[in-house]
Amino acid sequence: MAHGHHDSLPPLSPLTVPVLGEGRPTFSTAPSRSHTPFQKRSQSPALSESESEFNPSSNASIRRAILSYENLVALADAQERLKYVLANRKETLKEARKIVWRDRGEPVAELADIEDCLKWALKGGFRAAGLAFNVRAGFNIVLALIRLPSVSKKHRVSLIQRAIFGLDTWRFAAMLGSFVSIYKFLLNALPFLIPSIQAPQNDYPSAFDDEDDEMEALPTTVFDVTVPPTPSIANTPVISTQRQRTERLSLSTQAQRILIRKKTRRWHAALAGAIAGGLGVLWETRGRRVTIAQQLFVRGLQGTYNLYSSKYNIHIPHGDVLVFSLVCGQILYGFLLRPDSLPRSYTNWVASAAKVPHACLRMNYDMVRNHTVNFQDVDSIIARAETTPANKVSLSNLKDTLLKLQMLSPGDPAPYFPHYATCSAIHPAQSSCWSVPTTRFFEVARWMLPIYGALHFVPAVLLKRSTFMQNPWKVLMKAAIGTGRSSAFLGVFVIIYQSMNCFKNQSHEYLSTLSPSSPLHPLVQKIPKSVIDMLISKYSFFVPGLFSGLALFVEEKRRRPELAMYVLPKGLESFWIVATGKVGLKRWKGGESLLTAIGMAMVMSTYQNDPQHLSGLVRRILYQFIGPN
Repeated sequence: MAHGHHDSLPPLSPLTVPVLGEGRPTFSTAPSRSHTPFQKRSQSPALSESESEFNPSSNASIRRAILSYENLVALADAQERLKYVLANRKETLKEARKIVWRDRGEPVAELADIEDCLKWALKGGFRAAGLAFNVRAGFNIVLALIRLPSVSKKHRVSLIQRAIFGLDTWRFAAMLGSFVSIYKFLLNALPFLIPSIQAPQNDYPSAFDDEDDEMEALPTTVFDVTVPPTPSIANTPVISTQRQRTERLSLSTQAQRILIRKKTRRWHAALAGAIAGGLGVLWETRGRRVTIAQQLFVRGLQGTYNLYSSKYNIHIPHGDVLVFSLVCGQILYGFLLRPDSLPRSYTNWVASAAKVPHACLRMNYDMVRNHTVNFQDVDSIIARAETTPANKVSLSNLKDTLLKLQMLSPGDPAPYFPHYATCSAIHPAQSSCWSVPTTRFFEVARWMLPIYGALHFVPAVLLKRSTFMQNPWKVLMKAAIGTGRSSAFLGVFVIIYQSMNCFKNQSHEYLSTLSPSSPLHPLVQKIPKSVIDMLISKYSFFVPGLFSGLALFVEEKRRRPELAMYVLPKGLESFWIVATGKVGLKRWKGGESLLTAIGMAMVMSTYQNDPQHLSGLVRRILYQFIGPN
């Protein structure tokens, strides 16, 4: 019964189902220039009505199934590649960033021969040149943008172009690129060219046998690096208890303690630094070479002093402020009484920062040195629009007093004539000395705000990019506070000097012209005139500069050594010229290159062996340009 029922059913018709890709463009894994990555250039042929029905054994069905399978495989492959790219995007960006920025803890490159040293040096030199070009161009752009509002529109484009592609930018890049190339080559090649002489085994103390106090003196942050072997002289047995090397170590003090040939390493680093520094600085102009040589020399002295002060436990409280004060005393003495001992550009900058008329500086020099005054300088100050009526009267009386002295008969009482520039000439816009500090402070701070802004914001963005990307507002706020402190520092510096200068001038005039009817006259009469005249002696101009250095306490503590090292070369140069009467390195051909070589020998010797004794700024800059080796 059931069997008959099934026999009566009509036969099933063939099953028809839609196939992927039917009637649409087909895809494959082969890419095309004009289509999507999986699209073919030709369409599949139109299928007949009989072929549109599903028939597993037909060629059309097999072809459609194969195409559908290939499309699915290609799509899955593309998705996997996309996932891989997204997953490794951060790593890719990190690798790209290493081209221009060096991460901490970079391992030492293991170089097998001289050819590897040359390739490594050229690679590092090109990288350093590119980084130097970008840094100098970025700094120039910031300064150009500050000047942009005061420049006419037709010259703004050329100003930006000159800031980026100017000759100064190329010189700076060439100097650092050549220095890094030469230094890296010599540093890594010297162990091959001059193999280290093997010493008896008992001359090589173990790195783990040091005293406890030396272990505690190690810096808290070190770089973990590998120490490769040193090429040894042929047929010379290798001492198994000691490591040998082929090139320099990185900044890791612990790793360098393992190597016992410390003096040889210092010699290699010093020689490489001297040759590279002396040759690299030749790319710069003559004037800049002198400045660079002075700065590098004092940086070398700083590292050497820190090394030996740490070794022999020498500590001077606030030594940076003390050095800064002594140097400022010498600089301001030279600025007022020996302007020939300082570069003209530097004296012009100091005059601009002091907000004192240039005619006043000439008056002070003539009145202190020659006890006279040029009337043209006095008239030029009187003619200034900002000069107050009271100061105009005071300056006119100064001229009359000098004329009376010139026509004075022997035996007649001489009127008081100051042997210094009077307060009416120093601050012609303020009649009272009490109003000068506030006005000077805001004038100087506002004038230095753009310059210090560039010095604080550019390094914060370029040298600390990871921190800036993580928390930009914190970095910008810190840079803004630093800019304000630096501007306030210079404002306080100026008002200290000018306030003390006004005080000693007014005191000398008061003590010299005190009326006999004054109750203080008997007491003042007991003071020798030579003691009173010390208030306006040549050496009295050193004292206000000494106290002005106390303004450095306004600055952040970590910046105080940097500012002390900045002014130290100018102070040493001025002191040398004043003391000996001889010019420094300016008229000695090649002198600036020699001084650079000496400075870089000290700097690089300290950098490769005891980097913790260099300032943080110098250490970070050298690591970015040079790296571990």
